Amino acid sequence: MTRELCQLLFREWENDHNIYSDMSLFKPFIYTKEYADKYFDSKQKPDRKMLAIMLEDKPIGEIQLKQIDFDKKECTLSIHMQNDSYKGKGYGTTAEKLAIEYAFSILGMNAVNADTIIENKRSQHILEKLGFKFLKEEDGFIFYRIQRS
Repeated sequence: MTRELCQLLFREWENDHNIYSDMSLFKPFIYTKEYADKYFDSKQKPDRKMLAIMLEDKPIGEIQLKQIDFDKKECTLSIHMQNDSYKGKGYGTTAEKLAIEYAFSILGMNAVNADTIIENKRSQHILEKLGFKFLKEEDGFIFYRIQRS
């Protein structure tokens, strides 16, 4: 992800009500260049990799490998698609699969963690399809893990 791709991503961004366990926190997204720049800057950390999900030359989502712990050799995966028009077409699933391969083969991780709110059945289905195993349910979230084979 570059600053320019992040700005393009957020120009057509729509907040996803499926990732809110408390709907009182949900607000429609309004793009500003300042927001995109601040978001991009906040993710530039040594324990995080921010990757763009591309469709041809257009960013349609983002994947992050975060909480990267090189001592424990594990990290946490998160994904957000730009809006509903890119969901249900396999783009996110393919991106998650590639991010897991990157975590194992390039970063040297032995495990990748993920979580989702209980209501987000789509995310749970994809994680399980990719081989993530259920760990626990706690505080409105379901936690998963995939081990390097």
